Order: sequence, then structure tokens, then C-alpha cells
Amino acid sequence: MVAAGAEAHSPRAACGELMHNVEIKLELCDLPLARTLAVALGATPIIKLQQTDTYFRVHNGRLKRRESPGEPIEYVFYDRPDRADAKVSHFQIYSEPEYHAKFGLTPLPIWVVVRKCREVLLLGNVRIHLDRVAHLGDFLEFEAMVTPSCNIARCHETVADLRRALAPACGGLIAVSYADLIASDLEHDAEQWDREAR
Repeated sequence: MVAAGAEAHSPRAACGELMHNVEIKLELCDLPLARTLAVALGATPIIKLQQTDTYFRVHNGRLKRRESPGEPIEYVFYDRPDRADAKVSHFQIYSEPEYHAKFGLTPLPIWVVVRKCREVLLLGNVRIHLDRVAHLGDFLEFEAMVTPSCNIARCHETVADLRRALAPACGGLIAVSYADLIASDLEHDAEQWDREAR
């Protein structure tokens, strides 16, 4: 399912230009209800994607390679605090040639891989993500793009309003990335296996 303007599902700027979101992640208890509520608010369904995000081990921030069938490969570097409430994320997006021109051709060590089905809806400057993440479950993300006409304070207000509007479909706040959640599960499984092997 691709609507007109589907390119809006992934913000693009000049090579590696620093961009900013105000974003929040929540557990999703009822994905169809969340979709219905978002559309009732005026959100436009843009695209449904199967995404594979490969996270690399880096010293600062997070770096991932994003692959989706029919879409160009993207590399995303971002930095944001790990806290449950809405926070500002600073990010840069590179095409594959741009990434290699900046970071070189030597492969980075892989940290973890996240696979998900993502529905993207657009409401003004906000991307609404309805995510079904392998091994984790369903989640909702709001990403309000900071622009000259929508500053950080206004983005926070918009995200807070959307959170209230979609509250009937949501559970608790999530402080960390999907990669952190999967890495934590893998570590727990390894510890359990180690205990059972003794």
C-alpha cells in the first residue's frame, strides 16, 4: 500500500545534514484501534514496509543500516537520550554511496538486527509509526520533525496531544530503542543458558 507522497515516510536532506525530531515510543495494545484513531485525527496512511535494521557497534550514538524491499538502502546515525518521555533525537541519513564516502569501506562490527513491519502515517510534520517488531511485539512511535515553522517546544506539544488522543490503544512508555530491547533479551537468554549449562 503506497499513497501519493510516499517519499515522506523517510526524511531526506543533503548528504548527512543534521536533522532533529521530537519523538516518543509506547507499547501498542491495539494496533487496528491506533490506526483508526490516527486516521480520525486526519493522518494519511503513506506506506507499509518490511524493514531490517542492522545496528553496528559504535562508540557514540547509534548507527544502523536500513533495508526494505523496493527501497534504497539507508544508513542512519542518531543520538538521543534513553528516557521514557518525549525527547529530542538528532539524526543524519546517508545513502549507501554517501555512507561509504564518509565512513569508508571497512565493515563495522554488527551489534544486533531488528526486523519489523512498519505502517507509516503522516499528520502535518509528524510521522506516526505502527510497528510490529519480531520477538518484541507491537509499538507506536511519534516523530515530530523540527522545522523553522515548528520548533522544539511546539513539537513537544504536538506529540503530547497525539499521545493523549491515541491513549486508548497504548500501553506504557518505552525508554530505549528496539535494538536495546532485543540486545537485552539476547543477554538474558545467554545468562539463562549459562546457568542451565552449569
